[in-house]
Amino acid sequence: MDLNDARWRKSTRSNGSGGACVEVADNLPGVVAVRDSKDPAGPALAFAPAAWRAFVAALPARS
Repeated sequence: MDLNDARWRKSTRSNGSGGACVEVADNLPGVVAVRDSKDPAGPALAFAPAAWRAFVAALPARS
């Protein structure tokens, strides 16, 4: 999978102290990519957009 054109953004659920940082790229056709922001050259997970929406919808609401 070619992620060269991915526009990564940090998840709003990442904490501000440098831990638990997740980046998401949802600008690619037919895929949502997720990676660890502390290892941007490392592996990325890829999800179908519908699967990603279902995952996000299942997350508990933030307090």
